[in-house]
Amino acid sequence: MSSIQLKIENKVAFITLNRPEVFNSFNREMAFLLHDTLDACENNAEVRAIVLTGNGKAFCAGQDLKEVTDPELNPGFKKILEEHYNPIITRIRSIKKPIIAAVNGVAAGAGANIALACDIVVAHEKVSFIQAFSLIGLVPDSAGTFFLPRLIGFQKALALAMLGDKISASEAENMGMIYKSVSLDDFEETINKLATKLANMPTKALGLIKELYNASMTNTLEEQLALESKLQIIAAQSNDYKEGVAAFIEKRKPEFKGN
Repeated sequence: MSSIQLKIENKVAFITLNRPEVFNSFNREMAFLLHDTLDACENNAEVRAIVLTGNGKAFCAGQDLKEVTDPELNPGFKKILEEHYNPIITRIRSIKKPIIAAVNGVAAGAGANIALACDIVVAHEKVSFIQAFSLIGLVPDSAGTFFLPRLIGFQKALALAMLGDKISASEAENMGMIYKSVSLDDFEETINKLATKLANMPTKALGLIKELYNASMTNTLEEQLALESKLQIIAAQSNDYKEGVAAFIEKRKPEFKGN
């Protein structure tokens, strides 16, 4: 069976990491398949929201250590980072469609940081997040040192990276690491409702919002104001803006088409 599964329903693409026997840890094949799947979703006009999740007990345990300890399999850390994880992170941030991380189980190492790179992160109550790198003598990668301090603050992020503490979903929500922690019973319904809502919203505007928040990571105030003006003009020329205004005036529910 493929290590990446793709299902498209009601304008939502569900991408599932599918190596449950090794807690969905990444090998070279799975990384490249995820690249291709994200590209396919980006280029498919019928897809207006993406859900990334895992099969089995884990969301993703990071790198498959068997690959890096077997001389015949090991591509080396330079290739693993430059060809596997870095392209995954840049794809997640550049796709102009909302991406939900539906964290169904433990998210460790690169697996945790891939989740945190997504636009909206929802986890159920039994999930844990672990910056596991220091526990085996490594440093965080997959943009963990970029996103985590911005999400929860420098001091907390540095402590989690150094200590490798296990953080529950409720703790992650309380510290601002993730959007929401929900009960296990409500998890699937919550994800489906959220994905459906996003898939029926003005997709072009959501993509522009994502572009603005990406830029805000490094822009000055003046640069950000200028970009807001530029992208607002683009948004105002969209069909969805016209529909949104018409629906407001006519006191009806808008029917956005995503353009």
